[in-house]
Amino acid sequence: MPQVMQPRPPKGMRDFLPDDLIRRQYVFNTVIEVFETFGFEPLQTPALELRQTLHGNLGEEAEKQIFYAQHPQGKEELALRYDLTVPLARVVAQYEGQLSFPFKRYHIAPVWRSERPQRGRYREFYQCDADIVGVAEMTADAEIISLVVTALRRLGFRDFEVQINNRKILTGIAEYVGVPAEQRGGLYRSIDKLDKIGADGVRRELAENGLAPEPIARLMALLDLRGAGLEGLTHLRDALRDIPTVQEGVRELFELAEHLEAFGVPASNYAFDLAMVRGLGYYTGPVFETIITEPNLGSVTGGGRYDGLIGMFRKESLPTTGSSLGIERIIDLMDELNLYPPGLGRTVVQVLVTVFDEHTRPASERLASQLREQGVRTEVVLEDRKIGRQAAYADRKGIPIAAFLGPDEIAAGEVTLKRLADGETRRVPQSEAAATIRSLLP
Repeated sequence: MPQVMQPRPPKGMRDFLPDDLIRRQYVFNTVIEVFETFGFEPLQTPALELRQTLHGNLGEEAEKQIFYAQHPQGKEELALRYDLTVPLARVVAQYEGQLSFPFKRYHIAPVWRSERPQRGRYREFYQCDADIVGVAEMTADAEIISLVVTALRRLGFRDFEVQINNRKILTGIAEYVGVPAEQRGGLYRSIDKLDKIGADGVRRELAENGLAPEPIARLMALLDLRGAGLEGLTHLRDALRDIPTVQEGVRELFELAEHLEAFGVPASNYAFDLAMVRGLGYYTGPVFETIITEPNLGSVTGGGRYDGLIGMFRKESLPTTGSSLGIERIIDLMDELNLYPPGLGRTVVQVLVTVFDEHTRPASERLASQLREQGVRTEVVLEDRKIGRQAAYADRKGIPIAAFLGPDEIAAGEVTLKRLADGETRRVPQSEAAATIRSLLP
């Protein structure tokens, strides 16, 4: 007798049963609706990219997490996509003549990373990106932030804050405190830990990394402005008037603030934070990250301007800005906070048409067909079961309404509809069944 295999997916990868997938599709569909409301259009790229497309463009640590794929007879070296940003850069360069600029695209698709699986971290997961290619003005960055805020509010989140900074300001601060270019990565990583280890922890870490007391004091004095909003940016601009990159970065953030106000983005949902650092090194301008503030549940989106990345695939790069919504994290938080609409059920089916017996089956099947033609998501019983078992099946599956069509109803051209949650029952003409079902739905 052959050995029975243990059924399981690969480590770090998941199956989604129907009730899980219904919730996920609600989130995806809501976000897509927002993206398209803002004029963003869908893009799809292959799961596999050429190895050279990914290799060398992600950084050494990211390259270690790439899944490589090779057919035994294949001549091309392939890899599963690590993110959706590098494919975007390739597409823009490859199809430039077919695209209209500015190119506003969204992309929701799985990516793969060979990370150590743990709670909330998977080897296969979905990314959800929106980017604008071809606009250097801060209008594009403001629209991306407005898009993020609108999507989160549409999903039911209220207490969150998009924290905004500018990599030009961070570069200028590093220059101001005298940190050489090759050591600035460590400086940024220390600044990024301010909320976790506090000001004293940052001071200690900077000292351990060889920064002298006087530059540390100058840096910490600047970071004290982090919560002062536009007033803090004004103080920063005045204090570092001799640092051109700071002047340019501050000017961009003031322009960004004007556009955010014009777009009607609530002031409670964004703030300027000099200590916010996005880890990826390709950012060139404004950067932004969204934090759920109440309850304090961490980051759910991140992005910024990366004007140089598309230059990987063409002689001259194109200005680009965008954001990635942490869709897996958002779904987990929606489960935790119960943000789904009350009418979102465990099944897509709206009504189960029961079968009284084999003599009445043709009438049940005709009714099911009529309901489907009118847009009602309908399941009809396909096997011989007692009526009680049919109703129990509908209840167990979460189907909200059962339709009963016995000899009396058939003779009268009627149907009995029962909402299973509270037992409300209506007997109506079959011609009115679809409208009545919709009125009974939660």
